Amino acid sequence: MCGLLGEFCFASHAITSHAHFKNLLALSKHRGPDATEIVSEPQYQLGFNRLAILDISEKGNQPKRSPSSRYHMVFNGEIYNYKDLEATYNLQALRSTSDSEVLVSLLDILGVKETVAQLNGMFAIAIYDTVDNRVYLARDFAGIKPLFYGLSEFGCVVASQFDQVYKHEWLASQLALWPEAVKDYFGFGYMQAPNTIYKNIYQVTPGELITITTDGTKTHELIKAYPPNQVQASSESKATVDEVLKSVIKRQLVSDVSVATFLSGGIDSPLISAFAKGEKDDIEAFTLKVDHPNLNESEVAKSYADHLGIEQHIISVKASDLLKEVEAHFHAYSEPFGDYSSIPTYVITKEAKKYHTVMLSGDGGDELFFGYPRMLDVLDKRLWFKMPLLIRKSLAKITNTLGITKTWAPYFKSLDAFIMNKQRHVPAVVLDKAFKHTEHSDAIKKLYRFKNHSKQQLLYELRYNEFYAHLQRVLVKVDRASMKHSLEVRVPFLDKASIDYAWQLPGVLEKPSDLKKELKQALSRKVPKSIINQKKMGFSVPLFEWLHHQLKDDVIYHTLERPFYGNDIFDESFFKNFVKDFYAKKHEDVWGVWHLYAWQKWRSIHVNHL
Repeated sequence: MCGLLGEFCFASHAITSHAHFKNLLALSKHRGPDATEIVSEPQYQLGFNRLAILDISEKGNQPKRSPSSRYHMVFNGEIYNYKDLEATYNLQALRSTSDSEVLVSLLDILGVKETVAQLNGMFAIAIYDTVDNRVYLARDFAGIKPLFYGLSEFGCVVASQFDQVYKHEWLASQLALWPEAVKDYFGFGYMQAPNTIYKNIYQVTPGELITITTDGTKTHELIKAYPPNQVQASSESKATVDEVLKSVIKRQLVSDVSVATFLSGGIDSPLISAFAKGEKDDIEAFTLKVDHPNLNESEVAKSYADHLGIEQHIISVKASDLLKEVEAHFHAYSEPFGDYSSIPTYVITKEAKKYHTVMLSGDGGDELFFGYPRMLDVLDKRLWFKMPLLIRKSLAKITNTLGITKTWAPYFKSLDAFIMNKQRHVPAVVLDKAFKHTEHSDAIKKLYRFKNHSKQQLLYELRYNEFYAHLQRVLVKVDRASMKHSLEVRVPFLDKASIDYAWQLPGVLEKPSDLKKELKQALSRKVPKSIINQKKMGFSVPLFEWLHHQLKDDVIYHTLERPFYGNDIFDESFFKNFVKDFYAKKHEDVWGVWHLYAWQKWRSIHVNHL
């Protein structure tokens, strides 16, 4: 895994100084500590910080030119089918054995669009076409790897990190917060692609190819997008989940540096670890053990490791140890980010890096295989939203009083609002008062638009929402935490073959035992059923206690004693009152308070100098 940076001039403008470009590139040095290279041309500059995984010699360094020298490329990620592509297109006289060499060679043969369409992996790519004088930006189909870009009158800036774009001199002097995207952050705790909180700075969306010409014209094209319904399997598609995962894990274990797995007490990471053990007998697994009884699942993870015969590293930490990393962990997130499970993620990736450079994770299993209880809850309550609002509110009042039901769902204006409320952590009433004339962005509203034609179709729409919304927050959390420690995390469930397989499954969700049924059955063929189906405790911290005690002074300082960053686009008094009410015990919304605190910490660490 690596960090890339590029700038591309418009019209008669000139590139920035080498010193400025070098300083910006250094911001992502932790993403690639093994080699740094910069190439400067009259029209553009490319920079790269490399974390060497495949062909760790200097031959694998970037930026790379295609054999014809037409295309100049920087690429962050891993292409898992690079060997297959090398054989299919009979690539000869490659200058290295890296996946980037195969990628840049294919550009001459297939062109940019067709090359990207052929890829299976996690990737963020920036390509300059020296013949047509245009820039191409591409991102993997699940959004695993980050790719930011900014546009100004001077040119285009593209980078792996948000701060490398907004601190670029072409953009830093004209930053303007985008109210809709800021509201999204306060509600959901992350920036939903293609948005960022700043106007004129964007994210490439999953599966998208963007073309930018030297006059600033920008076009978008989706190379691969998954629909909000089931994709019918072809007659030739007869693979089982075991066969799919076996092949996926086999190709994701390819590395010239050591590989291990994360192992929790749930379903997903034990399944990944089991298949990894089948392919690599000496695979090791890492588990985080905390001293909080409601959060510790290391014993369950140990039972998995023991049965599978996997050497397990149990990282034992006290809550006080996690607490010590809170301040440092904020430095890993150069964008505003409000998921506090980033703290244990930061800690375990830091520890894993002491032993390995590549880890396999179980992320994506819940989103692809119908694993969230909230999905079942929505399906159970969907019929309420077939009634007009006034009727269902009146009926719910009666049924709740009689004890027939116990739900607030009918009081929501729409099914969309009900589902959005499950993911949004600052209540809508607070957001709407703070942002009196601002709605959520179109990107968010589109993701939370449900037809509810049938129970089956709604289930597929829920999966689509989880994949393109909540999963994106999870991927940000893991990528930024792990790459701060120069650790590559691969996500087997988000291999193209795994996603394609999951999208063909007929969704069945009638009862709690149906959640991730396909994966549970696969795991039961690897370990005894007696150690499966135990409730996963989550990768979390005792945040309520921390906010009321150990972190209280810092939270109060940043949220109550300092002005809110961006208070010219919202009424900060509502947010301050929200925090005050929390400490006055009028509500217990730790997520909401954390979103506000994380925003202010991001401002303090990453923006104050601007």
